[in-house]
Amino acid sequence: MGGTRAQKEVYFQKLRELVAKYPSIFLVNVDNVGSNQMHQIRVALRGKGVVLMGKNTMVRRALRSILSEFPQFERLLPHVRGNIGFVFTAEDLKEVRDLIVANKVKAPARAGAFAPMDVFVPAGNTGMEPGKTSFFQALGIPTKIARGTIEIVSDVQVLVAGNRVGQSEAALLNMLNISPFTYGMSVVQIFDSGNVFAPAVLDVDEQELIDRFLSGIKTIAAISLALRYPTIVSVMHSLVNSYKNLIAIALVTDYNFEGAEKAKAYLENPEAFAVAAPAAEESGPAATTAAEAEEEKPAADEESEDDMGFGLFD
Repeated sequence: MGGTRAQKEVYFQKLRELVAKYPSIFLVNVDNVGSNQMHQIRVALRGKGVVLMGKNTMVRRALRSILSEFPQFERLLPHVRGNIGFVFTAEDLKEVRDLIVANKVKAPARAGAFAPMDVFVPAGNTGMEPGKTSFFQALGIPTKIARGTIEIVSDVQVLVAGNRVGQSEAALLNMLNISPFTYGMSVVQIFDSGNVFAPAVLDVDEQELIDRFLSGIKTIAAISLALRYPTIVSVMHSLVNSYKNLIAIALVTDYNFEGAEKAKAYLENPEAFAVAAPAAEESGPAATTAAEAEEEKPAADEESEDDMGFGLFD
């Protein structure tokens, strides 16, 4: 009893240290993950994350013991169910997630287990003797005898994702040396800076997040301006609109200020703000073109003198 209590104290202390050190936690499911595979995952995460396992009752007690100091971890309690563990990290979440799920091993179908995916038996020669034909017939798999062996005529689905694996299906797949399943750690939830979210969030493109954020800002600004209720995103628009109104008032009155002087000057003499033509002394093709235009100008004047002042309709 004393040893168990001491182990719990060590576990509680380790959890407290990891929580204080790392800002992010992966809740991972470790169903069907063996000790050798767990060792390989720990090696892959070395320097990037720390794996901490424990019984759910002890994990819940450990979390409750730190809630007074870290109240945000109460959000983790509802997710502590099933065969789960923790991976603590301060690295990039996408990179660590990929390391966690990358280590997978092939496994045969076991009777009574839930199939994680649909499984099909491909058409082709099985290499089995004809005496086992009745076994395939019992499972509804069409076969024929070819060159003294059993040949499956067409692809057949033998397992449906989410359903239990039957004894016959498991035996068939084992006889065909088909290991259809892969097992490894899977990420259930992610805790980061006090927020808990599904791992699918990591697959959202950063540009999409930026676009949605900007769209939200525009919506808030539009609502604020319509209600004339100032917010941090609408203040700039309000200032610009007010500035425009002041300039409009200054243009129709004798009131003047620095910002309105240029607008008034433009209305009084817009030609002064026209872009000046390139200087005649500029070198290059532009200067040559200008010179040619100057040479052609007198010829145009001569033609205008030759028309004797008559217009098109005179």
